[in-house]
Amino acid sequence: MTSTQIEEKPDMGLFWGCFIALIATAFGFILRALLLEDLGNEFNLTNTQKGEISGVGLWPFAISIVLFSLFIDRIGYRAAMIFAFVAQILSAVITIFFAKGYWGLWIGTFILALGNGAIEAFINPVVATMFSKNKTKWFNTLHAGWPGGMVIGGIFALMLGPAVSWRVKIGLILIPVLLYGFLLWNKKFPVHERVKAGVTYNEMLREVGMGGAFIILWLIFSQLGQVIGWGGVTSLIIAVLTTLAFGYYIKWAIGQPLYIFLLLIMIPLATTELGTDSWVTDLMGPAMHNIGVQAGWILVYTSLIMSVLRFFSGPIIHKLNPLGLLAVSCVLAILGLFMLSTSTGIGILIAATIYGVGKTYFWPTMLGIGAEQFPKGGALALNIIGGVGMLGVGIVGTVLLGNVQDRSVVNTLKDMDTKNNTTLSSTYATVEKGSIFGKYMALDGDKVAAAAEPDKTSLTNAASEAKKSALRTVALLPVFTLLCFLALVFYFRSKGGYQAVHLE
Repeated sequence: MTSTQIEEKPDMGLFWGCFIALIATAFGFILRALLLEDLGNEFNLTNTQKGEISGVGLWPFAISIVLFSLFIDRIGYRAAMIFAFVAQILSAVITIFFAKGYWGLWIGTFILALGNGAIEAFINPVVATMFSKNKTKWFNTLHAGWPGGMVIGGIFALMLGPAVSWRVKIGLILIPVLLYGFLLWNKKFPVHERVKAGVTYNEMLREVGMGGAFIILWLIFSQLGQVIGWGGVTSLIIAVLTTLAFGYYIKWAIGQPLYIFLLLIMIPLATTELGTDSWVTDLMGPAMHNIGVQAGWILVYTSLIMSVLRFFSGPIIHKLNPLGLLAVSCVLAILGLFMLSTSTGIGILIAATIYGVGKTYFWPTMLGIGAEQFPKGGALALNIIGGVGMLGVGIVGTVLLGNVQDRSVVNTLKDMDTKNNTTLSSTYATVEKGSIFGKYMALDGDKVAAAAEPDKTSLTNAASEAKKSALRTVALLPVFTLLCFLALVFYFRSKGGYQAVHLE
């Protein structure tokens, strides 16, 4: 065996270190998802504010992943790994010891999301380079670490029980963080396939082009505008000007049309998976309470399904090809979400199983398609796909699900008032809030807690119906993505079938 062959043999220790790093990001996600109701009760948060806390755990990911991807081939993968390691530890410290309300939770979650973005900024191109001839399969294997971490972290948190403080449960994230830091600290990271193939930095940028740049920049500046106080028009103007400057640098390349299309699909696709996962504990709470089971077990159960299926994705991908697999997944997700919105008893388990199988292959297969079709785009094109997904979920998805609930509760109470000649809506829906979906009225948590028993029953029923409404709303998203994937299936069939592009 030659020295070249030895160097090109994948370092599985490096792969498993990346795998555990992804487990750490999943710990942060599921711990906050499981504790969302506890945090809301302790700090008197509205549903939309809880959605915003969930959202800030997602959208800063995109800022981090894009910035690192622009320069990661120059600064090295180790720099991104060290940043992620420090950010995740700092986030845990801030949340556990300094969070006293909404903004403390917000800041701690923001820093965690930056660290999570740095993790994906290096693990995705590392795996794409290590397994350049079989990317989709190995992306699914790598991203089995996400649901695997959800299972492990969820079981730890649920087994500790409600008597243990949420601050202790947040600290569980330090276990995988310290482990991947130990495994990766002295590892030798590979040179990306784009660099080895001699594809220039400008060529990489031209693959993304002005179209891809505008999508990610508009999402980033829209979110920053919400935080800083810019209006929507200001965010759009800044995004356009920045895109024009980028276009001048790359000589006005629009970008690959198929790549831009994939970015647009990623927003509803990611919301179907991560947006629902962010809320599922809260959404399924009433139905699960009726059968005497903690709602968090739904998320753990569906994550276990995902982890197992992703590990054994190779034969399925070979049989269906990536696009056929995504189309089938959309059908299952649609069915599972509609069933979750109406199921009771054992029906919840059946619906959760269908939904869990449906969402399994969304994220890693989209990354695999991006890496296989646009290898010249390097780390940037690959990671922008994930960044757009996270931004779409953080800006729109999680806030949408919370906002649907807040509005549905108020409308249900108004209907009750009309039918029963009561004043529930004017008595309890007295908090005016604002979001990207405009101003809305929400329940006052203090008034609800002090409500008389008959009113509490009505409020509980209204909240339960609102949660079902949110699940029915999100079920419309995979309907749209199904149509998109079917269109892509016919597009590639017209070109002779789906084939990966390889750099020599």
